[in-house]
Amino acid sequence: MDYNIDNELIIKASNGDIPAFEAIVYAFEKKVYQIAYSIFKNEQDAYDTSQEVFIKLYKKIDTFHFDSAFSTWVHKIAFNTCIDEYRKKKKHFTDISINQTYPDEKKEIYEQIEDTSPLIEDIIITNEGLRDIRIAINKLKEEQRAVIILREIQGFQYEEIALILECSVGTVKSRIARARKNLREILDSQ
Repeated sequence: MDYNIDNELIIKASNGDIPAFEAIVYAFEKKVYQIAYSIFKNEQDAYDTSQEVFIKLYKKIDTFHFDSAFSTWVHKIAFNTCIDEYRKKKKHFTDISINQTYPDEKKEIYEQIEDTSPLIEDIIITNEGLRDIRIAINKLKEEQRAVIILREIQGFQYEEIALILECSVGTVKSRIARARKNLREILDSQ
């Protein structure tokens, strides 16, 4: 994952150079939002949490020591911030309902109704499958849900996930294997 961030830009941002920090935000804003959206499944929480991530990044950028990839460090802050915010919100709300729809799903359904192509049935079946997968992912234990989101949805490599979650690559692989097995069982029981 190349974000075109060089060490000089990081040093400038850590010394308070606002345009340098804005360049970093611009480079990472989409990925941070994707991480947040994959956890919250709604635009407002994803947007709010993304803002929190960049506030933390601004406050902590001077603690980056160049001993890992900057992108991995940013993703770690993003993921941990999202998980913390999710846990806070989870205390106030119940888990996602099976009947709950998301804004994007409603939009996709309306687009599908307007589309008169012969593939509409296939699209609906695919969307129902995606909804079932989202529901199944939400039923996983938190540590398994985290590795599945990072690996299968966000596309991180095992080594990057290990750095983000502060565990070994072996632990990541075993969590992914267990999560995939549990996902299959959940999907088979639906």
